Amino acid sequence: LMEIFEKKKTVDLRKKHIGPSCKIFFSHDPIKIVQAKGQYMYDEKGRRYLDCINNVAHVGHCHPDVVKAGAQQMELLNTNSRFLHDKLVLYAQRLQATLPDKLSVCYFVNSGSEANDLALRLAREYSGHKDVITLENAYHGHVSSLIDISPYKFHQLSDFEQNQFVHVAPSPDVYRGKYRAGGADPATAYADEVKDIIEGVHAKGRKIAAFIAESLQSCGGQVVPPMGYFQQVAEHVRKAGGLFIADEVQVGFGRVGAHFWAFQLQGEDFVPDIVTMGKPIGNGHPMSCVVTTKEVAEAFMSSGMEYFNTFGGNPVSCAVGLAVLDVIEKEDLRGNALRVGRHLTSLLEKQKEKHPLIGDIRGCGLFVGVELVRDRLKLTPATAEAQEVIYKLKEDYILLSADGPHRNVLKFKPPMCFTTADADLAVEKIDHILTDCSVFSGIVNCTRNQATCSAQRVEYSCTLRQKLDCVS
Repeated sequence: LMEIFEKKKTVDLRKKHIGPSCKIFFSHDPIKIVQAKGQYMYDEKGRRYLDCINNVAHVGHCHPDVVKAGAQQMELLNTNSRFLHDKLVLYAQRLQATLPDKLSVCYFVNSGSEANDLALRLAREYSGHKDVITLENAYHGHVSSLIDISPYKFHQLSDFEQNQFVHVAPSPDVYRGKYRAGGADPATAYADEVKDIIEGVHAKGRKIAAFIAESLQSCGGQVVPPMGYFQQVAEHVRKAGGLFIADEVQVGFGRVGAHFWAFQLQGEDFVPDIVTMGKPIGNGHPMSCVVTTKEVAEAFMSSGMEYFNTFGGNPVSCAVGLAVLDVIEKEDLRGNALRVGRHLTSLLEKQKEKHPLIGDIRGCGLFVGVELVRDRLKLTPATAEAQEVIYKLKEDYILLSADGPHRNVLKFKPPMCFTTADADLAVEKIDHILTDCSVFSGIVNCTRNQATCSAQRVEYSCTLRQKLDCVS
């Protein structure tokens, strides 16, 4: 396989020329990827890795239909959207057909961050208000306007001062959140928290422009909101003159299987005012979109400021986007996500019965989280164990990540061509790793003498600190 530099040279050049805040997977021993196809990635030595992590290569890495569409259009024309070209309007028409009728106006941009930033502008222009309600542990992008509304990021900064126009509602997590499954009505309880925030904002003489949430929280730990939550939140927010923004950047385009968009899991009676999309939209090609109603678009236009994006909606991006939609339909990738996702979840549920470290299995389709805990009653996060699983899987040529506020949730979000055989392999390896990990976890009774167990725990802990580049 082709590489320009030896791995060590690549590492050295990265350290020299790439900003140190740009992190890399497995930093103690990074993987050098030189090729990818389908659900597999290949390193410089030709070793094949099963990709369980990449929700960008949505229809599979380097899908030939997507590659061909982009190459053919690049040979013909690439320009900006101030010129008429058919692929822009054709793609907008095809994309709108996947959404509820009222969501009919598209703005094409280049990344999920751009999309969410524009969504905030639309909401503020429409409402005439500024304040935004976001969720605990939310992440919506890397630009300044989005760091402001992303507790997942700004809570990491000890000197960060939360802006007075940003209000954080509890994450609707029914496993370890404030209101849990089995309670009277967690959807209403969580929605009432938003209502209380709105009343508090009004008491200060401020007004709400928008509530923004991922349809399923990703970085926040694969959180699935309880049924009815979005409907009630939307009612409270709209009564306050604000809009509901559904962030589908991580979870859209059929990943949940049962629907094309994850917000549709809440039921047909829920329709957001604005939907943002990114990552999977171009299968790795940099593109994204904001879709909204005619009323919101007209309010944005009435501001008198033209909206123009140099690369948004260019012919090559639209050709790529059309090809992605074609592949999703032609290869029944939504159906595959549903079938394989159910199989994967079933396998993981069996592992939960076997391994006390597994506290919760949640998700939809090929968006699944496995939360590891040391104590199922106290829900003590098994952060070190989760990281051990990730590193051990890498040694078995399987790529998985861990996230959530405690970094203890294993995240499955593979390319949509992921198969039942792939699920079998991944879960089999996780089973072996958790079996090995169990001696180090406080939740499992140790049959060895206490001195031996204690020594092994110390060795295990030190090894993990080295792998994670931690400081004791």
